[in-house]
Amino acid sequence: MSNLSFSMSELEYFLLILMRIASFVFVAPFFSTRGVPNNVKVALSVFVAYLIYHFGPEHVYPQYGTFVAYCVVVLKEVVVGLLIGLSAQLCTSVVLFAGRIMDMEMGLSMASIFDPLTNEQSTITGVILQYGTMLILYTTGLHRYLLKALMETFTLIPIDGLHIDTNRLLETMIGFLSNYIIIGFRICLPVFASITLMNIVLGLLAKLAPQMNMFSVGIQLKLLAGLSVLLITMTLMQDICTFINTQIQQMVVSAVEGLM
Repeated sequence: MSNLSFSMSELEYFLLILMRIASFVFVAPFFSTRGVPNNVKVALSVFVAYLIYHFGPEHVYPQYGTFVAYCVVVLKEVVVGLLIGLSAQLCTSVVLFAGRIMDMEMGLSMASIFDPLTNEQSTITGVILQYGTMLILYTTGLHRYLLKALMETFTLIPIDGLHIDTNRLLETMIGFLSNYIIIGFRICLPVFASITLMNIVLGLLAKLAPQMNMFSVGIQLKLLAGLSVLLITMTLMQDICTFINTQIQQMVVSAVEGLM
């Protein structure tokens, strides 16, 4: 007859692992979308925590003597999971920023829709780019990389081993925000440049032929030109996803280094 008994310390250690995994799953890309039921998120968290508990690094039991001290350890594990998940989630929002700029130039900025991935109003082009990017990143196995990186954090950052390096995290965030704008403009640069050139041409035509209504003509030309250039830009989605994939890996590594 099998013995299913376990000590209370082992249960507490498993729950600490589960806290880090669950907080990561509920904010990380792919796993945190509304299309994934909460039951699936909980089941995935428990399953991954079980694997790490049995096949992960050697158990390093934290020292605590009271319930309050144990709650502090739980909060530390939640912070680790949230920061690692958010560092990856922020990189995927770059395409939304680029899509907003494209729609503003093409005149589609008012045609916003509710995006279930971010739970906010987003523009049409931004949603298309985000879904395309997430689909390509999923096929390249980024979700497996995120899970492997999370498992390795238990070796680099053991349970109750959180040491926040404020300067490192602040430097990483400032560097990401600067790259955020640069990456977004690099994605929308073809549409932005073409619409800018069209505005210059329409301005010259308005001076040469003031009897023509360039406002009504320009709206249609901007939309047609923007959609045409956007169609050509979609062929570069592989390079965009490669760039975002690299940024996600760098952000996750920087976040882990700032928590060691």
